[in-house]
Amino acid sequence: MLKKFFELLGKGDLKGLFIEPTEDGFLQFFRYIFVGGASFVTDYVLLHIITELGVYYLVSGVISFIAGLWVNFALSKLLVFSKKTGGKERAKEFTVFAIVAVFGLVITEALMWIFTEKLLWYYMISKAVAAVIVLFWNFFMKKILLYRKK
Repeated sequence: MLKKFFELLGKGDLKGLFIEPTEDGFLQFFRYIFVGGASFVTDYVLLHIITELGVYYLVSGVISFIAGLWVNFALSKLLVFSKKTGGKERAKEFTVFAIVAVFGLVITEALMWIFTEKLLWYYMISKAVAAVIVLFWNFFMKKILLYRKK
């Protein structure tokens, strides 16, 4: 599993590392970290901006999550999971994708509340720690429910 990753890395093959379709689970997870990073930055920046505008941090978290979800879906389809869909199938795929993500949001919001209200962490630190934990949930559930080989 790691052999292909290290071969591509050794050759400096960025196209193979990031763009070409793959069913290699480790390579998909590697890409997902970058996709997750882009969606996390979207979510994190919006969380901060919206909260600093006076919106309660857990409400801001939901709003910023929705923006991050769209970024994640688009980039996951483009770079991580090679399953091609269109029309109704794409709508169904996004629905399952969103359901998995909503469970991730519930976990994130609960962890943020615990970290911020009970442990008295700064809400942005709470978000970062929760995001790392939920990253694994999101990847494995999407892989199992949406993109596994049949």
